[in-house]
Amino acid sequence: MIAKALTRKGTALVKMAKCSKDYEPAIETFQKALTEHRNPDTLKKLNDAEKAKKELEQLEYFDPKIADEEREKGNESFKQQKYPEAVKHYTESLRRNPKDPKAYSNRAACYTKLGALPEGLKDAEKCIELDPTFSKGYTRKGAVQFFMKEYDKALETYQEGLKHDPNNQELLDGVRRCVEQINRASRGDFSPEELKERQAKAMQDTEIQNILSDPVMRQ
Repeated sequence: MIAKALTRKGTALVKMAKCSKDYEPAIETFQKALTEHRNPDTLKKLNDAEKAKKELEQLEYFDPKIADEEREKGNESFKQQKYPEAVKHYTESLRRNPKDPKAYSNRAACYTKLGALPEGLKDAEKCIELDPTFSKGYTRKGAVQFFMKEYDKALETYQEGLKHDPNNQELLDGVRRCVEQINRASRGDFSPEELKERQAKAMQDTEIQNILSDPVMRQ
């Protein structure tokens, strides 16, 4: 009986919600109801309320102007080789505008500089997903794959980018580098890159560790 009453109360609170904070008492009420009785319907209502709250939070936080300002701050930090600081600015930019391929591209470049290659690859792929015609997405992704010694994949990425921008010099240079490495490997005179040492050195930096462990960075 108590669980049902709490579920009805939570449902009523959801109907009255007009902003993200309005969902908090509803979520708390559903959680209390579940401690009384774990009902699938109540659990679904809780999940729906949490999802709606998150979506509203993103809409309320959305601000393209501030996003552009944060991206520019990130660019300045990048020029000064302050990569952890640049990552923070690009991340804030993406929180303000999650659909900006440039911010994903720039953060991918930072992650690559920091040796955080999986994160860089993820951002580059998101950049391409948002704008398949943006050549920087392909140069970022190709660079990460190249550093990971995945030369065949990097070559495919650069070639895919050239379909959208046939005269892009960065993409053409990427193709050339990949072909050279593939040929060296086939001749048996390939010299292994020091990727593991680079990554290990980067991960020794406590500031970098803090950035990569931040839940916001893993979005």
